[in-house]
Order: sequence, then C-alpha cells, then structure tokens
Amino acid sequence: MTSVLGDDMLFEVDEVERSARPKRAAGAAKTFRAYDSAQSLLLPPSLDDWLPQDHTARFVAEAVDELLDLTPIYASYVEASGAPPFDPRMMLKLLLYAYSIGVTSSREMERRCHTDVAFRWLSANTAPDYRSLARFRRRHLPALDALFVQVLTLCAGAGLVKLGRVALDGTKLRASASRHKAMSHDRLGPRIAGLEAEVAAILADAEATDLAEDEEFGADRRGDEVPAELARRETRLAKMRAAKEQIEADAAAKAGKQAADKARRKGADGAEAEAAAKTAADNATPEPKAQRNFTDPDARMMKTNDGFHYAYNGQAVVDEASQVVVAANITQQANDVHQLFDMIDAANTNLADAGIDDEPDVVLADAGYCSEDNLQTAADRRLNVLVATGRLKRNERVPGAPRGPIPKNATQRERMARRLRTKQGRADYARRKAIVEPAFGQMKVRQHAGFLRLRGLAGAQGEWTLHALCHNLRKLANANTAAATAIA
Repeated sequence: MTSVLGDDMLFEVDEVERSARPKRAAGAAKTFRAYDSAQSLLLPPSLDDWLPQDHTARFVAEAVDELLDLTPIYASYVEASGAPPFDPRMMLKLLLYAYSIGVTSSREMERRCHTDVAFRWLSANTAPDYRSLARFRRRHLPALDALFVQVLTLCAGAGLVKLGRVALDGTKLRASASRHKAMSHDRLGPRIAGLEAEVAAILADAEATDLAEDEEFGADRRGDEVPAELARRETRLAKMRAAKEQIEADAAAKAGKQAADKARRKGADGAEAEAAAKTAADNATPEPKAQRNFTDPDARMMKTNDGFHYAYNGQAVVDEASQVVVAANITQQANDVHQLFDMIDAANTNLADAGIDDEPDVVLADAGYCSEDNLQTAADRRLNVLVATGRLKRNERVPGAPRGPIPKNATQRERMARRLRTKQGRADYARRKAIVEPAFGQMKVRQHAGFLRLRGLAGAQGEWTLHALCHNLRKLANANTAAATAIA
C-alpha cells in the first residue's frame, strides 16, 4: 500500500500514536484490560442489570408492590390538588430501604438517588428532592402502625414468630434537640421578665421614631414595621412562655395523680380522689431544675450511655425465635416501671390484628419494671410475667427458695424473687438479654435508630415504629434468602 504522506509526516503520526498509548511502568511486562472512562455505551444501560438479584432493595420493592396494602396512603391523595406528586409506592420503597441500611437523612436519600445504584433502581431514576422525601415521611406517620402489623403478619406466616418467650425492655433514643437549647424553670421567670422589658423598649423606640421615618421614607410606608431584632425577641419570648407553662402543667398533673393514687389507697371513692387531685394540682409547684427544650419541647433529659441528653425512651417487645419486634412504643418517662402492661397490651393487640390468636407463654422484663403494684396487677390478671426484683430490702426474704411452702403473708415481690431462683425461672430469665438486646443493637448499629430525626412525641413514635418495621422487614428478607439458599 502506497502512503500519500511523506516520511516526515509518517514519523510525526507514529510519535502521536505512541504518546497516546497508556504508559507502562518500568520493568512491567503485564498486559492489562482496556480501561477508558470516557467510553460510550453502544446500547442504553439497564439499571436492572446492575443490581444483584439477591439485593435487599429487590426484596423491599417486592414487599411494597405485592405484599403490603397501601390503601390508606393512597386514600390521603384523593382530595389533593396541585402538581402530580411522586408515586407513594416509590417513595415508600426509598424510605424503607434507606432506613434498613441506616440512611435516615432526607438529604442523604436524595444524594443516594444520584450516586447509589440501589436507590436509582428503586426510584426509577426520578430522584425526588429531599423536601418531598421529608414531607412524605412526616405526612404518612399514622399509616406506619398498619404497615407494622402487616409486616408482623408476614413474619408470622414465615414462621419467625413462635410466642414462647418474649422480652420487654427500653432503650434511650437521642432526640433532635441540643442540651444548650433549654432552660430550667427557675431561670425562665427572670429571663421572661428581661425579654419583656427589652421588647417594650424596642416598641417604645419604634413609636418614637415614627415621624422621622415618615419624613425619611415617605407617607406610603407605615413606619411601624416590626424590626428584625424585635421579631427574634418575640419568638424567643413565646417559646419561653410556652416552656414555662408546660413545666407548670406537668407539675400540676403529676401532683394530682399522686394525690389521687394516695387517696384511693386510703379507701377514698372516685369523687374524693378527684377532689384531692384537683387540690394538689392547684397548689403544685414545679421543681426549680425542671427543664424544657426549645427545639423539641416533648423530649426529656435522660441518662444515656454517653451522659445526659434530651431523649425519648423507646420500648419494644421482642419474640425469642428470630428477634422479631412484636410491639414498639415511645414514652417521655425515663424509667420503665409504668410501661409494663401498656406494652403487654400493645403486643397482644398487634398479634390479634395480625391474625395470631396465641399469646406469649412468658414475658421477661428487667428490674426497671418491678414494683409491688405491677406484680400484684400481674397476679390479678393471671399474666405469666417474670420480672427481676433487684436487690431485696433487709426486711424482705425469699420464702422457701427454691423449694418449700410459700408463706401466706409473702409479698408479691418476695414471691417473684422465689420464682426467679427456681430451675425454670433461672432458665427463662437467662434468655432475656439474648432476646431483646440484640434487636436494640441491630437497630442502633445497622439502622442508626439511636438518633431520631423527627421532633415531637408523634414524630418520635412514628420514627421508632418505622425502625421496628424495617428491622422486621430485614428479618423477613434474611429468612427468605436462607430458604432460597437451602432449596438451591
């Protein structure tokens, strides 16, 4: 073949080709596969080919499409107006999968819809913005209870709920509130008075300069526009007043309840107990150190693993077989003693709604749930509850432990202490930590459930339910994967 280029031109072309080739390290004789980040694809890519067939995102999508009833969610859009919203199926898939892998930030969810194959596959490349994701999450919190029961039904159908032993416990969940955005009751009064004086001074100054502003800006301006500094002070003042009123209301409610309980123990009837409660509530005085947070007024100061923080107390009843959460609830009380029967009743209600007629054989709980009233109520309701008694007082004893007759005058606490020392009692209670603690650990480590993003009691309750739902969904996905592996 005769070249139309001269020798000098051929030499220059060869030099260009050699310079364009990837340089090989000195002494390297290995040939590598071709790599070109700018290579175009001949055919349009399919995200379905990029996502592994056994990926968790596929199971979440299948559960939402085929297993869950989303009628209440769709019904909320019947009277909606404006631009067409994102499909609730897609939004729910993103939310469930994101929480299952510990992505709880709506902004991070939006970023993942651009950079993560699983998120892009679930959203079909639509990439909803973080505002839409956050609004969808907040809007459909009430529907999560029904979805939780549906997933519990699926877990029971897969044989993951046996209802032999179940364990109840609480864990502290950090609220979306800073310790530095709070004030105690004894500081609120002087601070409110100081702010009121500042607001009055600003208003007086604004009133005094009305004529000067008219002359400077013209008659078209009112001259009484609220200064930005005044707006900030009034906002802070409103928050402080609300916090002070809430502290006083809580103190009154607490005093009233204590007075009513005391009157009933002394044999008072309903009217007398109500009158005692009203008198105590009217005369109640808040504790000086009682605090309220301005960011999340519903959160309470609680002791966590890393000090005192504003938090909620997350309660859960967990089944022994596969650590499926049977009931999940949020309380503002730092201790667990008043949650025992509420959680037992919630678990039984969820099981009944899920079509499960049985009840747990035994409910295990630690010493935080122990009180003479709780143990007496459990005995009256004939509930098989095994509660740690903690350290017995000097005048208490363990009658006939682990064998022998039980004295008729033995207290319920003493009877429970004896039962815990029997062979069956030791065997049952030894399983408590192995049932409930791993569930809390998995949700806090895998799903970042220890830090709540939604504020307010309703938001915290909805997000804790969402975490429990995703925990059960992961258990169901793992069970299906194990079954498919066994069949293969």
